[in-house]
Amino acid sequence: MKNNSEDLKTISNVVTDTLAEYLSISQKGDEKVLNQQSPELIAKDLRLEYWLKEGGLNAESAKDLVKNYLANTQHMHHPHYIGHQVAVPHVASGIADYIHGVINNPMSIYEMGPAAATTERFVVNWMLSKIGWFKGKQASDFSQIEDDGGGILTHGGSIANLTAMSAARAAVAPDSWTHGTPNNLVVLASDEAHYSIARALSIMGMGQKCIIPIKTDDLKVMQPEYLQNAYDKAKSQGKKVMAVIANACTTATGLYDPLEAIGKFCNDNKIWFHVDGAHGASALLSNKEKHLLKGIELADSVIWDAHKMLRTSSLCAAVLFKDFKTLGTTFQQKGSYLFHNKEDIGFDSLPYTLECTKAGLGTKLFWVLAAEGEKGLAKYVEDTYKATKEFHDIINKHPHFSCPFKPESNILCFEYKEFGRDNDFQLAIRNTLTQQGKFYITSTEINDVRYLRLTVMNTLTQKTHIEGLLDEIVKVAHRLKQS
Repeated sequence: MKNNSEDLKTISNVVTDTLAEYLSISQKGDEKVLNQQSPELIAKDLRLEYWLKEGGLNAESAKDLVKNYLANTQHMHHPHYIGHQVAVPHVASGIADYIHGVINNPMSIYEMGPAAATTERFVVNWMLSKIGWFKGKQASDFSQIEDDGGGILTHGGSIANLTAMSAARAAVAPDSWTHGTPNNLVVLASDEAHYSIARALSIMGMGQKCIIPIKTDDLKVMQPEYLQNAYDKAKSQGKKVMAVIANACTTATGLYDPLEAIGKFCNDNKIWFHVDGAHGASALLSNKEKHLLKGIELADSVIWDAHKMLRTSSLCAAVLFKDFKTLGTTFQQKGSYLFHNKEDIGFDSLPYTLECTKAGLGTKLFWVLAAEGEKGLAKYVEDTYKATKEFHDIINKHPHFSCPFKPESNILCFEYKEFGRDNDFQLAIRNTLTQQGKFYITSTEINDVRYLRLTVMNTLTQKTHIEGLLDEIVKVAHRLKQS
């Protein structure tokens, strides 16, 4: 490979044709959704040792390499992929990935990626407008307006949550960047807060024990009436509440915390209000579903993953702030080769992000918007939410299955109950399904009870597929019981 334009044309044509065939087969659902082999076998299929030693990849050999690689992947576009909260990506997003892979513009510094930097600022403004935090007339209004919101895109919700928690710390303890985190800071959150929250707080030196758990109902939805007592108790113990964290929606069940009541409590007590909307904030696009997020505008920070419900390839997550000035207080570092006075046009996002070298994440989301428009993405959210409610009814009517709740989003928990309730048995069913590769689902626990769990990420997933899943689970369960 000479690494020139001719190689790009030749090999990209081979890769594109192979990917197109893979996509077509996956969407038809005729093959397994997952063919999981050991890493030793995969390494052999891909001839990793050979390519490491010999090199020499060309258009002819690239086809086999790509085909073998694709054979050992999770087939996200398959209608039986109903597992994790990871986007079935729009092909437009994949094209944007390809463009970035060739041009490699690290756009945190404007001059290193003007188009990517502009596009990120545009989609951030668009997302801010959906919350009610953008004061411009259109998303391409890049002037700084008083009381405007602000935000950046990051490689994932974990970095976004870490950024939001760092901003909350800067608000309550402005000297912490220089003098360290005070040892009396705590946060209020339910035990359903995403694990990345606990990780972020530990990274910040606060430790997981700084999380004061707020009572939830039987379905793990926060009960805001318990916030005041927890807050008063923390104050009486000399603690300072840094933030309250709400889920929109929870990872396990897809249910939404009551944001309006939580936000009112935070505003009344002048506490930073953070909404983890990684998965469920996309309901803001839908007139039918945005009621689930009533009160989100009361928050100080929100995270929102495009690589979940905005059909964007991984990773692309937004951390958004009600006040754009928050961006300047979160990170306060100096670097003379990066941070200096310039006369260039544009804007650098580097001072406001944990990441120095950053891909053009906004371009991936923009390409999806360019392909589908706001209405297309809103319809996608509505269709997956609606389908999940229909699947709930199918499962609940089956004599051997039951669901613990009516879904609010596209996440649904259910259990196989013919042989009674047994956590290990539910997990064995899920593991067997994964090994077979016909269907891909996950599982979770609610109040120490193990449930099977599905997430509807693909609009190709229809009622017949769910009926097929239930039939397969019954077969698996009977075989497990007999073994």
